[in-house]
Amino acid sequence: MVSAEPDAPIFSRLKGAKGELSFTVRLSANSRESKFFGMLRPSFPDIVVPDGAGQLLVQQTKLWEEEVCHQRRGLPKVTVTQLAGHFAEGEGRIEISAINRHIGVLVPPDELTPGIKLDPGSDSFGLFYAFRAQTRNSRLNVDVKIYPIDCFL
Repeated sequence: MVSAEPDAPIFSRLKGAKGELSFTVRLSANSRESKFFGMLRPSFPDIVVPDGAGQLLVQQTKLWEEEVCHQRRGLPKVTVTQLAGHFAEGEGRIEISAINRHIGVLVPPDELTPGIKLDPGSDSFGLFYAFRAQTRNSRLNVDVKIYPIDCFL
């Protein structure tokens, strides 16, 4: 899910504007039965900036699911590493390009802070653990939920 903070610049100038967002998620899920490491790059065109902060820019979307039942090895390691996109056209256009901080590189203008732990919860899909990545200047949030699903070997 992608949301915006109440003080996000898109709300002050771009209510109702159209845009697009994409982000990169690094995922590592390893067990004896299954080994997965990769970069997921979902893209969301045709986003409309809502009237207020209580509404999502991108609804909950499944990005990845383990294909093999395996012994419990803990949760996969998930990190949002980049958020990019734009809203509106012409003079009022806002570009979003947020990345993680890296050792030996200048701090990016719109730093993406990954790994903000949110409270666990449950919804119609079941129990979940949630993490947030937040951009410093554009004030956008990418929330990632992990649903542990028991299987029987």
